[in-house]
Amino acid sequence: MLWKLLVKSQPCGLYFFRKMLSATKYRPFLACFTYTTDSQSNRENISTVEKLCKFSVDIRKIRRLKGWVLLENETFVEEVANILQQLGADETAVASILERCPEAVVCSPTAITTQRELWQLVCKNEEELVKLIEQFPESFFAVKDQENQKLNIQFFQEMGLKNVVISRFLTTASSIFHNPIEKNKQMIRILQESYLNLGGSKANMEVWLLKLLSQNPFILLNSSTTIKKTLEFLQEQGFTNFEILQLLSKLKGFLFQLSPKSVQNSISFSKNAFKCTDHDLKQIVLKCPALLYYSVPVLEERIQGLLKEGISMAQIKDIPMVLELTPQIVQYRIRKLKSLGYRVKDGHLANLNGTKKEFEANFGKIQAKKGRPLFNPVAPLNVEE
Repeated sequence: MLWKLLVKSQPCGLYFFRKMLSATKYRPFLACFTYTTDSQSNRENISTVEKLCKFSVDIRKIRRLKGWVLLENETFVEEVANILQQLGADETAVASILERCPEAVVCSPTAITTQRELWQLVCKNEEELVKLIEQFPESFFAVKDQENQKLNIQFFQEMGLKNVVISRFLTTASSIFHNPIEKNKQMIRILQESYLNLGGSKANMEVWLLKLLSQNPFILLNSSTTIKKTLEFLQEQGFTNFEILQLLSKLKGFLFQLSPKSVQNSISFSKNAFKCTDHDLKQIVLKCPALLYYSVPVLEERIQGLLKEGISMAQIKDIPMVLELTPQIVQYRIRKLKSLGYRVKDGHLANLNGTKKEFEANFGKIQAKKGRPLFNPVAPLNVEE
């Protein structure tokens, strides 16, 4: 009786009941048979729903996340699926892509074919392209400004950016490809001029610029006015041209995404917290440029977290990079160091600081010095008989 009820309640009918019987290895049995009585389901494009079910797509997910797609009069489900299959995507991959990015079915086959050709300019082969589409379907199916996309890809290649970097831009920073080509060229010129005006050498300019773009492509979304104002503000704070270049490199260009007012607030708070002169504060900032990037509430939370652990302001001032760690990471690392009898508040914060890899390396050195075993003493040993 259950299967009869399911068949009657769905626009897909008996065909889809049989289809789902043969596709259970890809999807749960009831994936397509979702009975709804709301007004939206009554206005859905039945043909679209049927075709999506045919490719084992879970209609429930689409209804829940992007139901508007099912209301569109014109869709290209089979055409989009065929293009993906031609690239080498299997049935499971096709279903996953259409579930996560159902708006793909409203893209015309012509636009998708053009997008495929664009992305193949930076992909080694179709297998790599399929993997990128599976990971970032929304970026791939953003099929607009395709002429701009093509011109920008070619421009980045001419600049010397590697295809693997450009493909990363396409998936994680696709908005920069929708910029008019002249806008991106103008921003590159401004960055080059700024670098030279700050005392950078022509010989190193290309390397500096490519590294900056690789680390933060969103810098191209800034305006020339923002860049000029930020540089002028830093100069007013007493930073030399060489020091500003250091800050830009360490902050990966994110400095341009901050407003002078927010940077001023962070500087004022830090000066107050450390009770230091402008010169001393500048040295602290050069050690830890993130002080300019973090908001006042974040800095306050992190300083308070360190103080609660018995760490003094003098210690923080000596190793300000510790402020790049969240309170949770600080607590975890302090507990680990305490297990070896190391008291952070009595020692140097260098052992607390650093990336996860750097901390684990330092922890291992301290452990060795303390004469503790580097293995788990209660773990069973594999002894050959």
